[in-house]
Amino acid sequence: MALAAKSARRIWALLTPASIRWQYEHGVADTTQVSPDGSALDACYLQRPGADEIQLDLLLDYASNVALYPAFQAYFREHQPKLLAIWGKHDPFFLPPGAEAYQRDLPNADVRFLDTGHFALETHAGEVARAIVEFMGC
Repeated sequence: MALAAKSARRIWALLTPASIRWQYEHGVADTTQVSPDGSALDACYLQRPGADEIQLDLLLDYASNVALYPAFQAYFREHQPKLLAIWGKHDPFFLPPGAEAYQRDLPNADVRFLDTGHFALETHAGEVARAIVEFMGC
């Protein structure tokens, strides 16, 4: 089977209601903190005609972002923008080394890890909001 077909089949499996719920709960210590509303709404929206195909195309195209990394990194090194990266340390998609990599080009980047998964705002909205206010100097 072609690699693209295998990848598409694996990604398609992420679009089921059970997989969507897993994405919200994976890495969360207390899943009762995660409202079912977000994953239910996501699953509902994916029922619209063509929505699943759009998500599949988007996820399969994600690799094209990697080709842009050198340009992003050059921009970071040259302009040194302020950066706050708040990451779920148990995120199965965006792993901690991805956040830590910002500090290679932006040594003053504020990188924080929360004890949660992919949807950090589901369990840590207050902490994220406070970090943003602090970071922005509000």
